[in-house]
Amino acid sequence: MKRLFITTIILLALGLIAYAWLSGSGTLKKIAARHPVAVSKDKKISKTILERLRSKAALAKSFTEQHNYNGQICFLVDMSLPSSQNRFFVYDLKKDTLQNSGLVTHGRCNENWLEGRKYGNTVGCGCTSLGKYKIGYSYKGRFGLAFKLHGLDKTNDKAFERYVVLHGHECVPETETNEEICQSDGCPTVSPGYLLQLKPIINASKKPVLLWIFE
Repeated sequence: MKRLFITTIILLALGLIAYAWLSGSGTLKKIAARHPVAVSKDKKISKTILERLRSKAALAKSFTEQHNYNGQICFLVDMSLPSSQNRFFVYDLKKDTLQNSGLVTHGRCNENWLEGRKYGNTVGCGCTSLGKYKIGYSYKGRFGLAFKLHGLDKTNDKAFERYVVLHGHECVPETETNEEICQSDGCPTVSPGYLLQLKPIINASKKPVLLWIFE
């Protein structure tokens, strides 16, 4: 009985040590990101987020009119929101309404797991670049369908050179989760299913579609 008690204590101690190491190294978060727990797809977007989107959409509409971009639809990505929450938004500029939303990654800045947010625009930095993008032609890349991105601001004008593109990856869930999702090397990466929703919008547009990543 005494031996069983001692063995139990040792196993518990080893378990606590292992948990502390995994937690400190960020491994637990990476595991959770690969296997997130899905939550309801009908989760409502708060009034605060909608107001923020409307404000950005008004500026986006002005930009599209001035630069001959698609004046009907634009894509807005709000990096101030957690990656577990829908933050890639398809916005109807004509009707001033939100069409749909999905999950999207942010760059890990070459870290094993990036805590919080960092942004960068240098080649090899592995970070998300804030700013407006023109969505370019589609092609088949290492992760399948992808769209070239052209940075339009000083904060993201190295995007094409950095191979920052819009693409899908199976590590991104189709619905919101309770844990942060996977991180990228700077690409705004969405779920494969959501990319298929974006594809016809982009392909049908006779003018460039604006993608705006902001915080």
